[in-house]
Amino acid sequence: MIQQTKMPDNSKLQTPISKLLIANRGEIALRIMRSAKEMGIKTVAVFSEADRNALHVRYADEAVCIGPAPSNQSYLVGEKIIDACKLTGAEAIHPGYGFLSENAGFAQMVANAGLILVGPSPQAMETMGNKLSAKAAALRYNIPMVPGTEEAIQDVDEAKQRAIDVGFPILIKAAAGGGGKGMRIVERAEDFEEQMQLAVSEATSAFGDGAVFIERYVTSPRHIEIQVLGDSHGNIIHLFERECSVQRRHQKVVEEAPSSVLTEEIRQKMGKCAVDVARSVNYTGAGTVEFILDENLDFFFLEMNTRLQVEHPVTELITGVDLVKEQIKIASGEKLSFSQDDLKISGHAIELRVYAEDPANNFLPDIGILQTYHTPKGNGVRVDDGFEQGMEIPIYYDPMIAKLITYGKDRGEAIARMIRAIEEYDITGIETTLGFGKFVMQHEAFKTGNFDTHFVAKYFKIENLKKQDESEALIAAIIAAKLFDEKELVLNNETLKNASGWRKNRLRY
Repeated sequence: MIQQTKMPDNSKLQTPISKLLIANRGEIALRIMRSAKEMGIKTVAVFSEADRNALHVRYADEAVCIGPAPSNQSYLVGEKIIDACKLTGAEAIHPGYGFLSENAGFAQMVANAGLILVGPSPQAMETMGNKLSAKAAALRYNIPMVPGTEEAIQDVDEAKQRAIDVGFPILIKAAAGGGGKGMRIVERAEDFEEQMQLAVSEATSAFGDGAVFIERYVTSPRHIEIQVLGDSHGNIIHLFERECSVQRRHQKVVEEAPSSVLTEEIRQKMGKCAVDVARSVNYTGAGTVEFILDENLDFFFLEMNTRLQVEHPVTELITGVDLVKEQIKIASGEKLSFSQDDLKISGHAIELRVYAEDPANNFLPDIGILQTYHTPKGNGVRVDDGFEQGMEIPIYYDPMIAKLITYGKDRGEAIARMIRAIEEYDITGIETTLGFGKFVMQHEAFKTGNFDTHFVAKYFKIENLKKQDESEALIAAIIAAKLFDEKELVLNNETLKNASGWRKNRLRY
């Protein structure tokens, strides 16, 4: 439980930020720095020994080394982040996503040091960081929940009976953490005891907390999330939804905004629920309320992420709002400068996470050197990355190279631009998810919007990429042959100009 140190109530006072430390690395550190620079704010980078030559280190106004390559000796050590602020005079910290971004203990440490965290309060983080306390907070506003237990359940026999009451298949879920860890789908009552023990064991190992609960398993779920912003003056609004149903190992790979299946009525209902969830913890800053949508388009609260999401660019493109700038303004004590009625959806955006992974080998990381690295350009294409040609993808961190985002007047144009951008993206030296992304964009289920979180399991096979590679190789060969024939024709025509009549006839026939 977070014990808040008594401090003056500055929640409604404006405290302009002149120097911001970004407690992160890679593309998100660069993305935050760029918005800060446009606001006239100086930036401080922190880096591990493995990231000494990283782009975010070169871009920042100042940089501080905070330790060896492993994140538990550098990016995850809150004391080192605080010390870097004191050393450089930074008044505020932006945690980005991952690392310490949802660590309530770190948030309290920042407050105790008299610094500003660009994020919610430690109490909001703690409540929403546990799925059971998050559900309890949301229930105060009658937010729809998947049928199941509303508290941790430890007794196996009691848990089994509750599962029978809910009805199989059921889902056993860890109360802490995410990413699919501590999660088990149980189809039959006779498998329940073993699967619960496995879920508890995995949750304990991953999060240090073996608490689990039970939910009815939605067989064809779509993952829909709502972006929210709240200021310290009681104003909370939502910026519509993102569809994040194309996943591998319970991790998102393709995201888009808006969803292709929501009606305006459902969108408004989900938006109101998201705002109410945020209001239940007096939320400040940018956050995301996640829902499951079933085959009947009924939605249920899943969890809340108390930070900026990886996929925030698609929301920025359809609303015209710079979410990082809004985060910084809110942290400075400013009121939201727009209302819910000021916001509207314009166009469509899609994001592909470009990972250094091999889709043909169960999406396992493929670490190495970026021997070739050229990003796509052109209208409606955005690349958020933190690498350049010749750099190495470190083994110590998440293997995401970049986020490739396309925008169009409608979904069809955004998909077409994504295919074009993928084809222009030139990366060699490692395997990536670019080919997989192209497969998704060209698949009929995705194009028609008729898909769910089982997209990869249902449709993606290794043979798909092999066929795609073979087709591209054949096209390349045809083009090369055509170019060769054209070159030969030009050479023959040049020869004909200067040849005798006898030789011209020989060359023609």
